[in-house]
Amino acid sequence: MDLQRTPLFAAHRQLRARMAPFGGWEMPIEYSGILAEHMAVRRQAGLFDVSHMGEITVHGPKALDLVQHVCCNDAARLKIGQAQYSGLMTESGTFVDDLLVHKVTDTEYLLVVNAGNQSADFEHIQQHNPMRAEVHNAGPEFAQLALQGPRALEILKPLTPFPAATIPYYWFTRDSVLGIPAWIARTGYTGEDGFEIYCAPSDAETLWFGLLEKGRAAGLIPCGLGARNTLRLEAAMPLYGHEIDLHTIPREARLGWICKLSKGDFLGSAVLKQAQAQPLKRLLYGLRMLEPGIARDGYPVLHNGQAIGQVTSGAPAPALGANIALAWLPPEFKSGQEVEVQVRQRSLRAGIVELPFYRRAHAA
Repeated sequence: MDLQRTPLFAAHRQLRARMAPFGGWEMPIEYSGILAEHMAVRRQAGLFDVSHMGEITVHGPKALDLVQHVCCNDAARLKIGQAQYSGLMTESGTFVDDLLVHKVTDTEYLLVVNAGNQSADFEHIQQHNPMRAEVHNAGPEFAQLALQGPRALEILKPLTPFPAATIPYYWFTRDSVLGIPAWIARTGYTGEDGFEIYCAPSDAETLWFGLLEKGRAAGLIPCGLGARNTLRLEAAMPLYGHEIDLHTIPREARLGWICKLSKGDFLGSAVLKQAQAQPLKRLLYGLRMLEPGIARDGYPVLHNGQAIGQVTSGAPAPALGANIALAWLPPEFKSGQEVEVQVRQRSLRAGIVELPFYRRAHAA
């Protein structure tokens, strides 16, 4: 199958990004190096092309009913201009995907879903739409740039007439950036303050190079998906296909907070209510390696020489100067205990730590 390309493909080639397949797309993995890009986001700011992410709109008088039916969080709590993290659920109470739900008006919602899942997500929503709300696969109508880091607000403020500092975390507005019509959302996937900016694909290259030019003095650099992954892992943010999938219920992935069983029935809610009274068989934990070595995805986790779990994501954590991982373990384990990770032919010591691994000092 041919890989899809974002509207910024030529820009990435111009900047000599290293490209690779991701979720059916040919995406930039790094420009100046994952370490440099990671630390730029932690200390100054980084700009990501995330136009591969999918957008689905739900319209009409029954729009909220459909969103409530297919998602586990309570979208009825949202005010116009507010967003929430949620799960798109199966009838078994597991994840079809994780997503952001934006309330545009009382009768319109924008769902932002993972790149590789967009078509399946759209079909799933359509199949579970007895209220016949209008659902539109809007991905081709959007490009998305993520401006992330402690200096993101400083960079954005002079580039939009909207007072960007007044946008709270997980809220959004429609205005313009560099004169280009855009949606500006104070959301992100890095553990830092920042904004996700949505525009027409035809405007993406102008916006991309304009932001890089205007932000250069503040240390803004282009960043690829390599740094995006290490940043989200430090912040213990789940990645679909790793920490969550069609076999994962929210509570075991420490996402019970997005599962509002009190809101009424939704896909999988009956199963999840029954599971609430049952002990978990596994729970997601954070590991910090105590010996040199990286706990890669899929590596076994041992205790006293016996296999007890598996790594879901593992990588160096540049901001922490350590190697870290997320892993499934039995729920009786506690922070401070030691386990081992089977790294090829070696069993390496690792300590269980509290999540997230990294937390920014303060929110703007």
